[in-house]
Amino acid sequence: MGVDINEHLSFFAALFKVQENSTLGMWLLYLTIVVLCIIVFKLGFAPKLPIGKSIIIYLFLLLGCTILTFFAVFLPITEGLVVAALILVVYKIRLHQSKKQEGKEI
Repeated sequence: MGVDINEHLSFFAALFKVQENSTLGMWLLYLTIVVLCIIVFKLGFAPKLPIGKSIIIYLFLLLGCTILTFFAVFLPITEGLVVAALILVVYKIRLHQSKKQEGKEI
């Protein structure tokens, strides 16, 4: 009676077949997490910073994504980032529409 690891993988880990080709699967999972983290950071939290500070922020973001990738094999980290990105996209669209509407009324 062994434990089937395939039943415990998160959606994206299973999608990238981490259990079959661990090197490629983990790199794809890492790149997905990096892209989603950058999107979430830019949409929700990124202040206007000088280029040097931005480079430091993104280096730490890349380092943090390394840790998140290991958690994302079994936990829904990537799925949570997708949801966060979608919520922030909807928020930014609504904010843009609201500002556009205010501009027309004045």
